[in-house]
Amino acid sequence: MTDAGDAPLMETGIDPATFGDDDLFRELASLYRTRLATLRHGPDAALSNHFKRTAELETEYITRYPSREVDPDRLTQDF
Repeated sequence: MTDAGDAPLMETGIDPATFGDDDLFRELASLYRTRLATLRHGPDAALSNHFKRTAELETEYITRYPSREVDPDRLTQDF
């Protein structure tokens, strides 16, 4: 796990680029687990923070895995 004392801080938390893969996946899972509750019941500031953190974490994931495995069963004719 990344030592938070050594990792650069961003506006919404620790820079995802400093995370190992396990930490990145854990953070993404936590974010998705809290998404609906934040959307439905969180104050505007929490929702805004959630949007920003989602973008940061997902951008880091795509940066690491630009050729990620795509499940052909999830494709539609439009893609």
